Amino acid sequence: MGAANIAWRPSTVAALLGTMTYEMSQPSTALPVPKRFARLVWTLTLLLCAIGLIVAVRRAYVLFSPPEHPRFAAAAALDAGFTAHRSLTLLHILPAALFIVLMPLQFVSRIRTRYLAWHRCSGRLLIALGFVVGTTALAMSYTTPIGGANEIAAMTLFATLFLFFLTMGFWNIRQRRIARHREWMIRAFGVALGIATTRPIVAVFFAAGRMMPHEFFGIAFWLGFTLTLLGAETWIHYSGSPS
Repeated sequence: MGAANIAWRPSTVAALLGTMTYEMSQPSTALPVPKRFARLVWTLTLLLCAIGLIVAVRRAYVLFSPPEHPRFAAAAALDAGFTAHRSLTLLHILPAALFIVLMPLQFVSRIRTRYLAWHRCSGRLLIALGFVVGTTALAMSYTTPIGGANEIAAMTLFATLFLFFLTMGFWNIRQRRIARHREWMIRAFGVALGIATTRPIVAVFFAAGRMMPHEFFGIAFWLGFTLTLLGAETWIHYSGSPS
């Protein structure tokens, strides 16, 4: 338990993310991307999108139909914070669900080239949805945390990064810097998928049974969001700008 908390305390992960700052400021270098690797990236991305949608649907269902059976008491206790702030939770999860449905389509070259007007309209909608998701995530960091200060720190950092990435994506497209716009939006999408990545990690902690939820939720959030952001950064530098 102690080793895990030391390894994934906020300062450690912040230092890891700090090493990415210089790389983000440099133009990406396109490398040949094997088709198998591209398919793997898309498969993982769509899988995470599916997990995110399931999480959103489950959360909305529980908000309106909370389980009453005694065997669900533990889960109900974890959901108490969300139930107490139902409007805020819905304002977060409904736009987030639409965001993760639409966002992958922005990176499909056939859609982008054949339906450019739709791509641009969808992009504007995604920016608006993203700012709603990011600001409500910041608010929820302090109203619905399960993992205490560790989770609050993770959510505050990554929600702030998400909003920053969206802002940079919007600013670059306004400047007609298409390649840079793509890179910043991939980073934003990587952060958005972090919430889906935390779910399998949380499941592993539950299965291990060695820590209580308030002890491991913060660790799971640091791990999940960091992994997807690093994955996004890797893909940016691996794939370069689309032709």
